[in-house]
Amino acid sequence: MFNSSLKLLDLPPAPRNWTPLWISLTIFLIGVMIWHLGLSFGSVILGIGNIFEYLSRYLNPDFTDGPRYLMLMVQTLAIALWGTVLAFIISFLLAPLGANNLSPHPLIYQLIRELFNFMRAMPDLMLALILVIVLGLGPTPGILALAIHTSGFLGKFFAESMERVNIGIYEGLRSTGANISQVVIFAAVPSILPEIVGYTLYIFDRNVRMASVLGLVGAGGIGLELHDNLRLFRYNQSAALILVILSSIVVVDYLSGWIRQRIS
Repeated sequence: MFNSSLKLLDLPPAPRNWTPLWISLTIFLIGVMIWHLGLSFGSVILGIGNIFEYLSRYLNPDFTDGPRYLMLMVQTLAIALWGTVLAFIISFLLAPLGANNLSPHPLIYQLIRELFNFMRAMPDLMLALILVIVLGLGPTPGILALAIHTSGFLGKFFAESMERVNIGIYEGLRSTGANISQVVIFAAVPSILPEIVGYTLYIFDRNVRMASVLGLVGAGGIGLELHDNLRLFRYNQSAALILVILSSIVVVDYLSGWIRQRIS
């Protein structure tokens, strides 16, 4: 009796400590990476010194052309805005067809989902480069590249949000004879409106950053000006452009967060 009571009081074994194993595995993987890339500690230390020397060239930003930089940033914001608007329209029209509880046929559902996958798989930088070759320099290639790429993300987000809506809400409207567009407008949209706004603002935030980068391949905006100054080693002007871009991104991020808080 006494022995059986002791067995009932036996504590389970202490959990195994995996920390040393994870540390060893991390060190091993870092070592393999350094060996595979042919790096040496000497070159890394020398590279760090070169980085600080290079960054020191940007310590005196030149805002002599500040008003023109601001106008270019406004153009960049316009590229991001119109790219987001086009992506929203495309996504909003296709998302119901890519939601399994709204799509009229499984084949249409699969085709739309594959289309979203294709759009997401096409990098906007590569799209912009192709469109610049086809359409020429300017903001139009940037707008189209952002719209095509981010339509894949927004479409997937909208479709999955529509799938999470209670099927009873859809069935209630369908029982009154409502078609798919009426079900979307009067049932799906009111149910997922905060998510629609949140996802769209997220895509706009992302497009503002990417619109600055797309200018490097000639897709208009402030990125093209930054590319030209970097190519000509105008570090002071480049520093000013970088500060304008970073300041604009911070402002847009703050405003987006404020709007999301207001609708939540």
